[in-house]
Amino acid sequence: MIQEGQIVLFRFPHTDQIPGKLRPALVLRKLPGTYDDWLICMISSQLEQQIQNFDIIVNAKDVDFEQSGLKTSSVIRISRLAVVNRNILLGSIGAIGSERLNTIKSRLSDWVRGT
Repeated sequence: MIQEGQIVLFRFPHTDQIPGKLRPALVLRKLPGTYDDWLICMISSQLEQQIQNFDIIVNAKDVDFEQSGLKTSSVIRISRLAVVNRNILLGSIGAIGSERLNTIKSRLSDWVRGT
C-alpha cells in the first residue's frame, strides 16, 4: 500500500520522455478521482542539483534519514514532479518524517500560489 511520505522506486522519465534508470521518488499525495494516480517527486544523490529554498536535502545525520531507506545524503527535488499510476511504482524503501513532508508540501504550495 502506497502512502504519502513514502520513498518508492520508480523509473523517472527524462523531460524528453526517454525512460530513466530506477531511482527513488517521494510520494507526495494521491490525486482525486477514480484513478490510482499519485504525485511524486524525484530524489537524487547529486546534492549540487538542489534549488536553494525550494528543494530539500536529507542528510545522513538527519533524524529521519535511517527510516528513509536512502543510501546516502540526497536531495528531494520538489522541482522534478510527475503524476504516475500506482501500478508503476515498484515498492517502498522507506519514508520521511511528517515534519519534512509538511515542509515539502508547503514549499510546493507556496510556489504554485506565487507566494
